[in-house]
Amino acid sequence: MGFAHTSIQRLRARWHRLAAIPFLALALLSPAQTQWTSVGPDGGDARAFAAVPGQPQHLYLGTVNSWIYESSDGGTSWRRLSRLSASDDLVIDHIVVDPRNPARIYAAAWVVDHPDGGLWLSLDGGRTWAEVSALHGQSIRSFAIAPENPDLLFAGTLQGVFRSADAGASWTQISPAGSREIHEVESLAIDPADPDTIYAGTWHLPWKTTDGGKTWHNIKKGVIDDSDVFSIIIDPAQPKIVYASACSGIYKSLSAGEAFRRIQGIPSTARRTRILRQDPQHPETVYAGTTEGLYKTTDAGHTFHLMTSDDVIVNDVSIDPADSDHILLATDRGGVLASTDGAKSFAASNTGFSERKVEALIVDANDPHRLYAGVVNDKSYGGAFVSSNGGAGWKQIADGLGGRDVFVLAQAADGTLLAGTNSGIFGLPPDSSSWQPRSTIANTLVKTATETLKGTRVHIEKRVKDQLRQMDGRVFAIDLSGDSWLAATTGGIYTSRDQGATWQGGPVLGVAGYLSVTSHSSLMAAARPDGVVLSKDGGQTWWPMSIPTVLTRIHRVAFSSDGTLWLGAREGVYFTRNNGKTWMWAQRVPIVDIDDLYYDAASNRVLVSSRSSDFVYAMDPATLDWKWWQTGYKLSAVRAAGDRLLAASLYDGVLIEPRAAVAELGRK
Repeated sequence: MGFAHTSIQRLRARWHRLAAIPFLALALLSPAQTQWTSVGPDGGDARAFAAVPGQPQHLYLGTVNSWIYESSDGGTSWRRLSRLSASDDLVIDHIVVDPRNPARIYAAAWVVDHPDGGLWLSLDGGRTWAEVSALHGQSIRSFAIAPENPDLLFAGTLQGVFRSADAGASWTQISPAGSREIHEVESLAIDPADPDTIYAGTWHLPWKTTDGGKTWHNIKKGVIDDSDVFSIIIDPAQPKIVYASACSGIYKSLSAGEAFRRIQGIPSTARRTRILRQDPQHPETVYAGTTEGLYKTTDAGHTFHLMTSDDVIVNDVSIDPADSDHILLATDRGGVLASTDGAKSFAASNTGFSERKVEALIVDANDPHRLYAGVVNDKSYGGAFVSSNGGAGWKQIADGLGGRDVFVLAQAADGTLLAGTNSGIFGLPPDSSSWQPRSTIANTLVKTATETLKGTRVHIEKRVKDQLRQMDGRVFAIDLSGDSWLAATTGGIYTSRDQGATWQGGPVLGVAGYLSVTSHSSLMAAARPDGVVLSKDGGQTWWPMSIPTVLTRIHRVAFSSDGTLWLGAREGVYFTRNNGKTWMWAQRVPIVDIDDLYYDAASNRVLVSSRSSDFVYAMDPATLDWKWWQTGYKLSAVRAAGDRLLAASLYDGVLIEPRAAVAELGRK
């Protein structure tokens, strides 16, 4: 059984073939544009550190979306350095800097839920990368360099163990090809005195060779059967001392792996020890980074103590060789955590590091510099964030959300924020610092009763209050622009006439899964994947609207100020000026598979984006003229903040349009 934590089991955007020929021509012929800038919120998933030998303040950091970050101040701040490839699904778990030439860097990667990955090489300090063709497509789960010979490299993949004797120029498999035992190699360790002695930890126990891979033998004595071996370290001063971490616990060997004993002290639950690190100054001190916190031993493994809360998921540990009290953790959700007191306490160290999945983004109605973002997958580290300076700095505003994901944010006229989460709606008044539930469903039912009037039994309809209940499903969309507030949820369409104190509604036309809602004066519209409904009485009654038969999946609906209803679907952008009697296709807007469509009243533009594209489109609803920008990132939504555009990205936080960006004109 292999290890891939659920936090990186992300929904990867599906690539769709673009049906619009003008778009293909545009993409090929367009001039280079300045890439948009990620401005936070800081944090997210961090995977692996690498320090430049002899320069402990110079660090690299790997992520789950192909990006590598760099720090020149020991991890106090970070900057985006480069992306390994155009894909955004590479999990970079190993970065190695050549000790003879710090400009030469190796980055090994794998892909979640797919047997893919590879090795990349940089010769200019990480600014540019080239894939090593010999390991193309290999899902590399472990990577090591021989301590005494930097030309010797080792890669552990799903197929086995590979070695290069020429600094990565060529590679040879040194584990038996097609072996039913030595595959899915999650960890590697090279004996510091003998590079022919190699330890390999697989998803089902550890192995060892002492002749450079000609022969291998299992070193499972003392290890519980079927243990995923995540990390192996060798004491550089005493190579017979070997530590190994597995799904079944932490093990120590005093006989170069020929026999292990399980170390006591770390509770045996569903915890996984992802990484072991030995203090270079104090070899009796070993850190164990687990999926339930960081543990530390100062007595060579006799006792371990939990140093963080048990909700910290540790992927890597970096120990400053010049100051062993300076510890960095690469974590899920929390990004980088730093300690200056030997792991007694930690604080976030994420300035410049943003790996957030932003699903919700709004701009304050009265202050274009005040931004709100909602993120998912980050539990207590996520929720909602606010920036009062256009994204230069962010503050988490998650009290009361209980670690819920935030899929939609909306602002009422009085400044109150509403958050649609994976479990109900929450409100944050302007003078409050804590969210409060606003998910009460208070429906009124019509019941028929039989009564006797003047000797005659008659049927009388009575309106009675239904039992109060709470929304407990995902909220897909909220519209607060009308007298009645409107929400689309997994339970159906709901309206509120008391500013969210109570909601009325449910399934409409027998369907509950509506994805988008919009209001204009007395009109309301709501979309589900295969249809649109319209209400002319504030949501009390709904009627089906005719839609183009060509549509196979609808994602968004929005009214523009002139009453035109816009629709974003898999097949592109459509609009109707007469409530569905006739529809027009905005055929000149060269984008399909629309995921977000939003009308910005301040600029009178329809903003369009797709999760399978890094392009942004803005269209004049009257003339159908349009402009486009290329952001360089996959997007989930686009919004306007004054004279600049913002975007919510799938994996890279909030993006902001560069001041120097010039929109390209489209054709009517």
